[in-house]
Amino acid sequence: MHTGINSTLPAPNMHVFLPRRASFMCNNSTLNLVVSSSAAPSSTRQHLSNLEKLLQKTNQTDPEGVVKGCSNGSVETKGKVLLERLNLSRIWPEMSAADDMSPRNLNRLQRLLSKTMEYSPRNNLGSRWREYHGCYDWSGLLDPLDENLRREVVRYGEFVQAAYHCFHSNPAMSADEAPLPRHVSLPERSYKVTKSLYATSSVGLPQWVDDVAPNLGWMTQQSSWMGFVAVCDDKREIQRMGRRDIVIALRGTATCLEWTENFRAQLVEISESDDPTQKVGCGFLSLHKTPGAHVPSLAESVVDEVQRLTEMYEGENLSITITGHSLGAALSLLVADEISSCAPQVPPMAVFSFGGPRVGNKGFADRLNEKNIKVLRIVNNQDLITKVPGVFIDERLKQDPNKNPWAYTHVGTELKVDTKMSPYLKPNADVACCHDLEAYLHLVDGFLSMECPFRSNAKRSLAKLIDNQKSNVKQL
Repeated sequence: MHTGINSTLPAPNMHVFLPRRASFMCNNSTLNLVVSSSAAPSSTRQHLSNLEKLLQKTNQTDPEGVVKGCSNGSVETKGKVLLERLNLSRIWPEMSAADDMSPRNLNRLQRLLSKTMEYSPRNNLGSRWREYHGCYDWSGLLDPLDENLRREVVRYGEFVQAAYHCFHSNPAMSADEAPLPRHVSLPERSYKVTKSLYATSSVGLPQWVDDVAPNLGWMTQQSSWMGFVAVCDDKREIQRMGRRDIVIALRGTATCLEWTENFRAQLVEISESDDPTQKVGCGFLSLHKTPGAHVPSLAESVVDEVQRLTEMYEGENLSITITGHSLGAALSLLVADEISSCAPQVPPMAVFSFGGPRVGNKGFADRLNEKNIKVLRIVNNQDLITKVPGVFIDERLKQDPNKNPWAYTHVGTELKVDTKMSPYLKPNADVACCHDLEAYLHLVDGFLSMECPFRSNAKRSLAKLIDNQKSNVKQL
């Protein structure tokens, strides 16, 4: 074993060690170093002597190495006790044992070196990928929340964040020409974006308004960048996931006309359906189906790109994952329904929605279930958006959806989180915080089970949450 002080001490703190730096020469010692008596204090010499004896003893008892891999993907770190016994602060007393999160601190270094993989797994999903993709409706994986599923849910949420960031970096779109290509900064380097998606808001005005002012089209119709299609093209990641994954990520409401579409909540029939009882929200359907002046409709774009990708990778194991937040969560269900209708053979399809409203009635929910579309809804107990439209329903009309235009219902399996269970968010956080996507990812990353809602070893950084919701974060 070859040990060098320079490789152990972080570079930014080299000035701390320089006054006590020892001179090193080659030797047959286990440490392969000699400390000159003139260069090092007696405490350092004594400590390094003890370290050499300890390492010699460790090498005799375990000649095969310190770290061995386990079959379940975790790592057994036999050197953990060794690191704890080193007491690194004795070598550099200037570096106090303050237990902060800076990698410059040796205590942090010790913790990082002794940390196992169980806290943030990136395990091989292999033969279980269909289970994590919802083939059994995530039965047995939600309470307690399976650690692999937790990572997958957070990962898909970060795709939606990438869609938000791309739109807000350049929300403008010319009404006179086709849009230019956009660069999306993906959280996963193993994926590449293959297509941008656009949604068009189209709010009709009364006929007399059109007669008086026929040039108000810019106020009633607007196309905006909505999200993207991406495909995994990394061989190692494909092998880890057990298939090649196609992701469709959709952002939430961001423009005034999109808010107007959200309030057009009357249930209307699906044009492609032969069943008149299958209905969805008028505004959601309009955003999904309306083409713009220079862009196709969201429905057409998604179908064309999915067909192209499935033909390109024909013969491989494929999956389609649709993820969205808020309005994007609502459109995700319509996109899933559209894709399932475009071809007789469609790869397994799952929807991961965050803070999604109700989209249609019971007939629409039955339609998705018949098509075997799996939906995992991540819902915050305090998020009002997940309770609309149709929060005020006449109980006498509930049993007959055809007589009640507000008889909305949810679709799929629910993973419920709670703002009040976070040790960092205020229990009286406002509506915006309870619906915020970063708050959702924070809660999912910390969720363990209904009996123990927030795990102590949650790994997600609080930086973004503080940036977005500073007034709703407790003073730490």
